[in-house]
Amino acid sequence: MAQTASHTRLIREEAHRLGFEFVGFAKAEQMEPEARRLEAWLNQGMHGNMHYMANHFEKRTDPTKLVPGAKSVVSLMYNYYTEAEQQDPNAPKISKYAYGKDYHFTLKRKLKTLMHFINDNIGEVGGRVFVDSAPVMERDWARRSGIGWTGKNSLTINPKAGSYYFLAELILDLELVYDNPIKDYCGTCRRCIDACPTDAISEEGYVVDGSKCISYFTIELKEAIPEDYRGKFENWMFGCDICQDVCPWNRFAKPHQEPEFEPHPDLLDMSAEDWEEITEEVFREIFRKSAVKRAKYAGLRRNIAFLKKGEDE
Repeated sequence: MAQTASHTRLIREEAHRLGFEFVGFAKAEQMEPEARRLEAWLNQGMHGNMHYMANHFEKRTDPTKLVPGAKSVVSLMYNYYTEAEQQDPNAPKISKYAYGKDYHFTLKRKLKTLMHFINDNIGEVGGRVFVDSAPVMERDWARRSGIGWTGKNSLTINPKAGSYYFLAELILDLELVYDNPIKDYCGTCRRCIDACPTDAISEEGYVVDGSKCISYFTIELKEAIPEDYRGKFENWMFGCDICQDVCPWNRFAKPHQEPEFEPHPDLLDMSAEDWEEITEEVFREIFRKSAVKRAKYAGLRRNIAFLKKGEDE
């Protein structure tokens, strides 16, 4: 037991050193209640055209299918909050998480460093690292590991720091000391529910219809955005922060300390007109290493045109 506690402490300390603000540990096991909830969500078509959400169901709900012999899931949170804002109040908006370098690269590098540390200091440990890139139910593991609760907007909320965090995981064949879930502090608050312009959050909260979410329309959907949503995007062209911006727990958010998440110098200065006239060359320069590349130039142009037409009508 003393050795297990020592291993847990070593991993936590190194993760903090690498910049992960919150670290929690949960037993790797089949997720029965979460699996039932995911199945119901999929059956209602709330994943829209995100067909990958229905793939690898067993792997998604059982970490031992991803890492044979898995014993522990380590959940980590990495801050991306910034007080920097786009200067033109009329410019189409980008979600804060996409201001800087694509987080997948930044966090995966840190996680690989953490895995090397584990193998060097604990021994030959089998495992894999994950950053939103494999069938891992990261918000459920974050809840199970006690680093936050799942809010009514379905995001992980930490009571000391809010929700502007990337989630990442290590699944290891190493036994550790496990944390317990914390209390849900959403209470009777329904600010996120009332603020969502597309009614993507269920009336009781905790269920988000992905096929109605602005982030889905502006990032995931590859075809034309349905006309029913014209004028409802509140000027978001890539992602959406509305349900986080209104959350009272984000009053505790503090600016990140990650240089790679700083925006391209020109990004915040672009006017509404600059965005409407953006060329592929400018797009490639500003978003060279950004998550915005996921929407591609044509996708961003489509989103901007959709917003513009909504304003004109």
